[in-house]
Amino acid sequence: MDRILDSINSPADIKALSMDQLRQLCSELRSYMLEVCSEHPGHLASSLGAVELIVGLHYVYDAPKDKLIFDVGHQAYAHKILTGRKEAFKHLRTKEGVSGFPKMSESEYDAFGVGHASNSVSAALGYAEAFALQGSDAHSVALIGDGALSGGMAFEALNNAGTSKANILIVLNDNNQSIDKAIGGLHQSLFRVTSSGKYNTFKDRVWNRLGDHRLRRFLQRWLRSLKSWIVKRMGGDIFEALGLRYFGPISGNDIERVVSSLRKMKSLHGPVVLHCITSKGNGFAPAEDDPRIWHAPGKFDPETGERKVSQNKLDRFQDVFGEVLCELAGEDNRIVGVTPAMASGCGMNKFAASFPERFFDVGIEEEHAVTFSAGLAAGGMRPFCNIYSTFAQRAYDQIIHDVALQNLPVVLCFDRAGLVGEDGATHHGMFDLSAYRAIPNCVVSAPADGAELKNLMYSALRYEGGPYIIRYPRGAADPSDWRTSGFEELPLGRAVECLKGDKVAVVAIGPAVHRSLEAAGQFEGRVGVYNFRFLKPLDTDMLDRIAKTYKKIITVEDGTLKGGLYGAVCEYLADKAPGVFVTGIGAPDVFIEHDTQSAQRERCGLDTEGISRKISEIL
Repeated sequence: MDRILDSINSPADIKALSMDQLRQLCSELRSYMLEVCSEHPGHLASSLGAVELIVGLHYVYDAPKDKLIFDVGHQAYAHKILTGRKEAFKHLRTKEGVSGFPKMSESEYDAFGVGHASNSVSAALGYAEAFALQGSDAHSVALIGDGALSGGMAFEALNNAGTSKANILIVLNDNNQSIDKAIGGLHQSLFRVTSSGKYNTFKDRVWNRLGDHRLRRFLQRWLRSLKSWIVKRMGGDIFEALGLRYFGPISGNDIERVVSSLRKMKSLHGPVVLHCITSKGNGFAPAEDDPRIWHAPGKFDPETGERKVSQNKLDRFQDVFGEVLCELAGEDNRIVGVTPAMASGCGMNKFAASFPERFFDVGIEEEHAVTFSAGLAAGGMRPFCNIYSTFAQRAYDQIIHDVALQNLPVVLCFDRAGLVGEDGATHHGMFDLSAYRAIPNCVVSAPADGAELKNLMYSALRYEGGPYIIRYPRGAADPSDWRTSGFEELPLGRAVECLKGDKVAVVAIGPAVHRSLEAAGQFEGRVGVYNFRFLKPLDTDMLDRIAKTYKKIITVEDGTLKGGLYGAVCEYLADKAPGVFVTGIGAPDVFIEHDTQSAQRERCGLDTEGISRKISEIL
């Protein structure tokens, strides 16, 4: 049988399909995603679960005139495939292929670029108000998951939408899951009844006794109606209290129900919510059974579901963080762990299992995570708040106003700092060094390896000042023997001379220290290497010594050149040693596109070969 997907080059091509053909198309889309993602890993389970919603939206609405705005974008693969990017999808998240997220510069069908959570309703409301002001009859639709709905920005937008007359449809993709298990009061309200152990035990007993009987089928239909009414009362009250008309819940994996519901929604005016219950990983049993693992599973066999786990046994920075936090917490009962829905990604799941009463997953709420940590610190605890560097940007005001201004002892650990690879521009942690260096009372540090991360965490716990920031990248934390080494308190603001030279000094921070040492080893004693593990306070004594020995300095950092280590060194030496030449290696003043981490480092000159080339130029 011919594959329907082969004839689809734009959403217009699906509008003449029958319902049976739409079902077949949904099945083919899942198969195609599995085929591609098995070799080009991406965010799989979310996209598998949202296929019918996306097919239905493109079937009923008229993109690109009508605007379909995704939240985060983890669920948008079917959208990319249906909108003229079927061939480019074969190279998902590579330099030659499509981004893993909707991106305005990539396609006219991507109405708004995303990658971070909870912004879809705000953007869709902006579009709806723009259409109203221009007299346009175009529609604006936001597709948001129950996990992203926990973010404060989503509530701000819902509150604003409820007081407007804007024609906006908000499709709630409710799958009981974000990356980790969904957290928060809203999630509990939506699923308190349907996930009840007593309810499900009772239901199973009744079904087993009834067997395959007409009465059983009648009761199933009745119970679905009752459950729908209960969930509507519990969930609908929340939205309607904000001034939004609420409809549902419906099955978001039933294409016929999705299409009929969307057709009704399209004829309504004002702000409307359609609540859809979906199954993350739908259509692929391994992903349905474990949606957390299959959120981003890496390479796998699409037939058997067997994951091709990397044989690289090197410890990652998040592994070091998780184990060290547990070790420290075993000795100090003031330690608490805080994360905004990234427990497994940042390694705090180990801490959660060992110290559940001292672990707080606050949901996708970075701003709250920081101020909550500030409250914990003010109350006498020692919080380790772990946020991916790119998401910590959202909490910049809270770090300044609620932590630094009050000089509270919060340890802020920024995972995934620097270049992150295939997730691309939305997820790089390139701006943290320059951003946080400007804040008074902050310590800003970056470990070169696992052993240094261990000791910085220990030093942060013993520090009696204010906020202590530790930023580290995605990837391996070696070379270091961090497991067998004891704890060492690192002197605050003290750099380390790693290699002596007489011509050029390489001043590096973070894992770039090891790449700098590899590069310097090629120049037979002419190049010195210095580990500036603290950006703030800066070791000005070491800089004075370097300026007396060398007339040429290269700074190396996994971050933007503007305002980071390069900026700090230039600012200081401009007054103290104006005759010393300083140049820097880091990210240029552009957004770095998706590619492998190694290719991105090569582009920025941050690999060993790039550092070596820069040294040769200076010599």
